[in-house]
Amino acid sequence: MGTRQKILILDDEQDLLEIYQEILARLPSQPEIRTATNGNDAIALLENEPCALLLVDLNMPQMDGFQVLAIVRRRFPTLRTVVMTGATEEDLRARAYSIGVDLYLEKPKTGREIIFFVDCIESLLERENQGGFRGVQSKTLLDILQMECITQNTCVLKITSAHGEGRVWIQKGEIIDAAVEDKSGKPAIVEMLAWKAGNFEILPYGLPRPRNIFINYESLLMETAQTMDEAVDASENPEQTPEGMLASFSRFTGVQFAMAVDLTGSKHEHWGCDDPIALGDWISKTAKSFKQLGAKIQAGELLDIESLGQQRHLSILSGDEEALGIGFTRTLGIGQIRETLKQIEAKWAF
Repeated sequence: MGTRQKILILDDEQDLLEIYQEILARLPSQPEIRTATNGNDAIALLENEPCALLLVDLNMPQMDGFQVLAIVRRRFPTLRTVVMTGATEEDLRARAYSIGVDLYLEKPKTGREIIFFVDCIESLLERENQGGFRGVQSKTLLDILQMECITQNTCVLKITSAHGEGRVWIQKGEIIDAAVEDKSGKPAIVEMLAWKAGNFEILPYGLPRPRNIFINYESLLMETAQTMDEAVDASENPEQTPEGMLASFSRFTGVQFAMAVDLTGSKHEHWGCDDPIALGDWISKTAKSFKQLGAKIQAGELLDIESLGQQRHLSILSGDEEALGIGFTRTLGIGQIRETLKQIEAKWAF
């Protein structure tokens, strides 16, 4: 068995130290836990016992957490650091990340928060430098977004990488919008989650941001991950993979979901849909109804159907045996929708 890694927990509250010590001692990697109640003792311990990870509170008498982190960064530059605090001020989070902490967490209170806390600590211990984002070297952008949402934060994440720069707006733990280059909403999230490494900053929320993403963050991140997997599976020959083709529509501005419905039966393929069964039934019935209406009023086939709603817009491209439904963000204008539909129609063979 290899050498057990050591974790040092620094907090001036002895009761909390004992709780954290008990929780972290049960990690699968079975680390050795050391504790300190003040900054001087913590630094002295690090001098004598090399540790893999330091967990530090911010609000402490005499030497606060930021002072400890500044010393640690100079003396132990490879030591991974995690801030655990009960403070909720956004400027503290930004300040902590600016000096290079690996993770910033509010002290866990619920069972779910404790599980997330343990998972994060274990991940930091078991993974070496493998790229990732500054401040969370062992975490992906997906992990960063989950952390911000679980802790119910309100902020703007500024993401930069070799591929570009993007922003994600989070309001009380929900992702309400994202933007990168000419993409917004979910397509922008998909774009940024494909970035393997880069930098991120926590910015003040600032002016109100119109909501462009209407599903909860868990569904959003799960669907986005699924979209990325489908896109990879379809990369060799996307034209022959319906799911891959539908996922590829996320590259178009404002597209939130897509569904292909077989009008001769009940089969349908979809990407990014909240309730695919209900949506598939609605697309099928609507396409058939408009076909009948076109014949009744002798207007010919009604192939393009556009509906405008309060949360999103939905368009249907109807063929002889198949209909394609495309969901757009509410902020997209009718002219933009029609132009995008032309491009999508050119890619989709009925």
